[in-house]
Amino acid sequence: MFLLFVSTGWQIACCELANYELKDDLKDVASLGGARIGLAAEESDDQLREAVIRKAAAHDIVLEPEQITVSRSGTGEEQTVFLAARYRAAVWMPGVQLVIHLTATSG
Repeated sequence: MFLLFVSTGWQIACCELANYELKDDLKDVASLGGARIGLAAEESDDQLREAVIRKAAAHDIVLEPEQITVSRSGTGEEQTVFLAARYRAAVWMPGVQLVIHLTATSG
């Protein structure tokens, strides 16, 4: 019984850690450093979604473009980008699958 709790706790902790790391990556993607200082063109919403999907894949999180929200406010150098990814992760226990709903945001 103890091993069941340890295994379940470990799986949940891994999901939460991956979500935390994805949040950190979303902050980096949303910052658009190159566009803000004029070194790169502004990225489209689809390009931002693709970047989020790549970052998530590095943490073994599978995302589809429709799971990612891109919001913008302001214009030019004053533009702020907000990213959010909503997804589910499965935790396996003997005979049961627990589904955790997670959200990672850049803000």
